[in-house]
Amino acid sequence: MTAILPFTSHGHGRWPRPLLVLVVARAVNQLGAFAMSFLAVTLVDSYGASLHTAGLVVALFGLATIPSRLIGGALADRIGRRGTIIIGLVGCAVGLLIIAASRGVGGAAVGSLILGLFFEIYEPPSQALLADLVPADRRPEAFGLLGAALAAAGVAAGALAALLGGIGLRWLFVADAISCLVSAAMVSAWVCPPRSVPLRTERPRQRPWRDRRLLIMLLVCTGFALAWMIGVTALPLTVAARGFAPSRTGWLLAAAALVTIGGRRLLRFGVGRPFTLMAVGLLVVAGGFVVCAAAGTFGLLLLGAAIVALGQVFLLGPPYSVAAGLADDTSRAGYLAVFGTGWGIAQTVGPLIATRLLAAGTASVWLVGAAICCLLSALLPVVARMVGVQRVPGRVLSLDGEQ
Repeated sequence: MTAILPFTSHGHGRWPRPLLVLVVARAVNQLGAFAMSFLAVTLVDSYGASLHTAGLVVALFGLATIPSRLIGGALADRIGRRGTIIIGLVGCAVGLLIIAASRGVGGAAVGSLILGLFFEIYEPPSQALLADLVPADRRPEAFGLLGAALAAAGVAAGALAALLGGIGLRWLFVADAISCLVSAAMVSAWVCPPRSVPLRTERPRQRPWRDRRLLIMLLVCTGFALAWMIGVTALPLTVAARGFAPSRTGWLLAAAALVTIGGRRLLRFGVGRPFTLMAVGLLVVAGGFVVCAAAGTFGLLLLGAAIVALGQVFLLGPPYSVAAGLADDTSRAGYLAVFGTGWGIAQTVGPLIATRLLAAGTASVWLVGAAICCLLSALLPVVARMVGVQRVPGRVLSLDGEQ
């Protein structure tokens, strides 16, 4: 991992060591994150559940993740970023071990519910802590660093899943639990939040659900996440529909991860211009979707996936940077928790839309995703004015002067 986590960033000097440890810890956790992709098949193969029952258990997990993120945001602003991250990771490990040790569907369902309730708790404090550790002008690059690390870990996770899956599906959940505990230990030992960030001991001055600016950004996030999830769902199905072995999807994901890792340095060219970066990213993603829609060879699919990954580089950090900048230090995790609920919505709706569109042909799903991206890009200048963010040298500042 050290190859992709340099202690210096181009033109800005060293990254804070706690930030690097946090990023590495999240990458370690990502190494085991493949387990949930195998939940349904584990329920069917190992526990004898019907497809309908397996679907209900997976839906139970998904439903539990929605309040999980909000709980994480509330806890982070009250008890601290580091403590909340540790609670979330340890809780996930407990749920995963219950699934692995269960002898029936009932026990696995309980484990899935517990896992879902803790699954997103560590996300808002991780994002808030990352934002706390760097100046406002470096947040897009810092979020991009986290995204690149997670992408690289995702490539390794696929190989690990193939190895452990051949031994037994239950071992996938054991490995995921171990990765959670190792990550929690790293955060506990080496991640120290900046002392300047106070804990919230009274009613917050800023309330995210009443902040019109944040709700507008939530709509933007939901739209982009929807396009993203449509593409994620459609990619392996498109590979199979074009006559290639589904396993070759792994090569597309590996190429995309490499582009994400190498492309994050491009964020330095848009310092202080988050909406410009987002608009460019959306148009590049749309172009990649169009290539995927027209691709008749594996080489073109590879090109399309690489273009999409390049566009996503511009969308990993800037939206979260804007959302983080709308809140003060005592409310930031809560703001990011609300902002991140767009992903929960997209994870529910995106696959349904993708599978419905795929019935009409593989090209249609990619073209709809491209249209969503183009529409969002066209709306971003209006969104920037409504959110009240302007370009200033080296920083992102709201129009009322609050950083």
